[in-house]
Amino acid sequence: MQTRVLFIINPISGIGKNKSTEKIIRDEMGSYLWNCDIAYTKYKGHAYNLSREAAGFYDIVVAVGGDGTVNETGRALIGSETSLGIIPTGSGNGLARYLQIPFKINNALKALKEYELKEIDIIKINEFHSLNVSGIGFDAYISHKFAKKKNRGPLAYMQLISKKFPGYKSKTYKVTVDGIKQSWNAFLISFANSSQYGNNFYIAPNARIDDGLIDVCLIKDFPKVNAPALLISLLDQSIDKNKYDMILKADYITIEHEKEMQGHVDGEPVDLGKKAEVKIMPLALKVAAPPSHLRQSQNLFSPILNMLPDIREPGRHSFNRKL
Repeated sequence: MQTRVLFIINPISGIGKNKSTEKIIRDEMGSYLWNCDIAYTKYKGHAYNLSREAAGFYDIVVAVGGDGTVNETGRALIGSETSLGIIPTGSGNGLARYLQIPFKINNALKALKEYELKEIDIIKINEFHSLNVSGIGFDAYISHKFAKKKNRGPLAYMQLISKKFPGYKSKTYKVTVDGIKQSWNAFLISFANSSQYGNNFYIAPNARIDDGLIDVCLIKDFPKVNAPALLISLLDQSIDKNKYDMILKADYITIEHEKEMQGHVDGEPVDLGKKAEVKIMPLALKVAAPPSHLRQSQNLFSPILNMLPDIREPGRHSFNRKL
């Protein structure tokens, strides 16, 4: 039987890469012995609806877009026999980067043709599902602000961060991990399934997407003057060595706050109420991952980072569950 594949294209993801995507897909897949269909998203949530209808009928549903499109497409396939494929055309592409899916559409399609089936965990936060990285705090605050902007892309995102960072104040949360209650004064708390947000910003360098655990990443309140060092540690995968960071692994965690909490799920803004229950769903989603010889090389920032002075404070952080 032919492999049945549905490509779900978000025509406005990222910075407009998808205008010629359908032609590239048809040219690349036209002579291949797969039965391929193409659908376009028309509104927020449409990728989820299309993918849910396709689950069980298609062998692979391919998200052609950014992290939001990947999340919508993937969470509709949770628990089904249909696999998630990814053609990354967004601005962050966090899960695609972790899986080392090529960024050029032609190369991503070549990798898809020779895909290796991989089962990955899913993080559930209240009623929401996260394939990559989610959280509360500053990154969630920025996610809510960014969603209201007309200008998109990495530059607009970094400009927003630069504008809002100086005035942002950390918050205190009640956190329960493994039955132990703690109080965390947090700049942000991330729940990582994979290692990075996207754009090679690594929040959990040692996270694994199939280990049945959440990498809970706490960045404590820190002096604003230390922001450049913190930024570099996110880029060179040394955030776990920063003294203002703590990472622990858990399969269940609760976060509480006296006020309504803003959150983000794979970069998309969500409202979590006054309590967030975060748990792992082990190996709940099948993914069409690239074979080893067609994977995209990792951190593209390494040559630049090697030329920068090391402005981080020496010493390795001790990872204790209690602060």
